[in-house]
Amino acid sequence: MFTRTESFREFIRLYPVVSVIVAIHIALYLLTILPIFPNYWFFEHFSGVNFYILEGEVWRLITPIFMHSGFSHMLFNSFSLVLFGPALERLLSGGKFLLIYLVSGIIANVATLILEPLTYTHVGSSGAIFGLFGYYIAMIVFQKNKLSKENSQIIITLCVVSLIMTFIQPNINITAHLFGLIGGFLLGYVIKK
Repeated sequence: MFTRTESFREFIRLYPVVSVIVAIHIALYLLTILPIFPNYWFFEHFSGVNFYILEGEVWRLITPIFMHSGFSHMLFNSFSLVLFGPALERLLSGGKFLLIYLVSGIIANVATLILEPLTYTHVGSSGAIFGLFGYYIAMIVFQKNKLSKENSQIIITLCVVSLIMTFIQPNINITAHLFGLIGGFLLGYVIKK
């Protein structure tokens, strides 16, 4: 379920939503580092900044889901999406998968807005990715026949390790991780295959 054996072309054809999201991650990252663009403009206008959101720049509840603070940040989140997204995209359909991904990310960013200081600035798709974990956990709890015991154990183990790392690593938006997970779980209860 989580082993990728497809060729690059097959992956794009089979998982178009995951492919487009990863392409957006890469494109925005390149726009922030290539010297032919006004690099800082993207961070200035797409980062989640609580003060600006309250001032009416509500797009900042969505755009941080696709922005990353550096190569390793973008690579890790994109890699996580490539590992865990395809199975859900196949199970749910592209539209439902995209809905869960975006709504989980928005829930994470709204929680960040409510619980973090006005000056708090954040980027990254981790809240949305934790939403996918939350959806998987809801499947384990509410739809026991959808995942094998082995895949359920993999998801639970990775979720626990990811949560532990959330509290150990510096510069992590703990609020986004936790509320992305909760949001995905609640969506998994409401939106079933």
